[in-house]
Amino acid sequence: MQFVKCVVVGDGAVGKTCLLISATQDKFPYDYIPTVFDNYDKIVSVDDKRVKISLLDTAGQDDFDKFRPISYNDADVFLVCFAVISTDSFKNADRKWFPEIKLKGPSGARYILVGTKTDLRKDAEATTVSSEEGKTLADKHDSPYIECSALTQDGLPRVFETIAREAFKGPRQSEKSSCCVIF
Repeated sequence: MQFVKCVVVGDGAVGKTCLLISATQDKFPYDYIPTVFDNYDKIVSVDDKRVKISLLDTAGQDDFDKFRPISYNDADVFLVCFAVISTDSFKNADRKWFPEIKLKGPSGARYILVGTKTDLRKDAEATTVSSEEGKTLADKHDSPYIECSALTQDGLPRVFETIAREAFKGPRQSEKSSCCVIF
């Protein structure tokens, strides 16, 4: 069995914990309980390979900015989550979360952009983020884009299949600056 470490980041209340509980426990948690750090495991089969994905749920609140990067060590994949019904969380995926994981995460880690709460898009009174906008942002950061609903579980299997497939690709080329010394 192969092992993959996946760290889940994004603003508070975008549905990170619900996504993980729905996928790993096959139930939707209706009560909101802010997370500090929590771990979940999910076993998936991809291309006849069994993969155990260790999922680290992180706090999105600014109060945890100093502590959150501790969980980034040895991450193979990052899920960058935003709620499709929150343009602020979408903007923060680009302005805060991608820069943070690129700066403080392992240089070879892969990224996946995940739009959550798709079941609320049709009922949203506010402006929502379109699938096209999500794809454009994912392309900007050289990452796949997936939309899902933790409530209906629509798209959840694809999230975990994509985590495994991205990890199988191996480390990405480092975006961090490096130097080369020639003697």
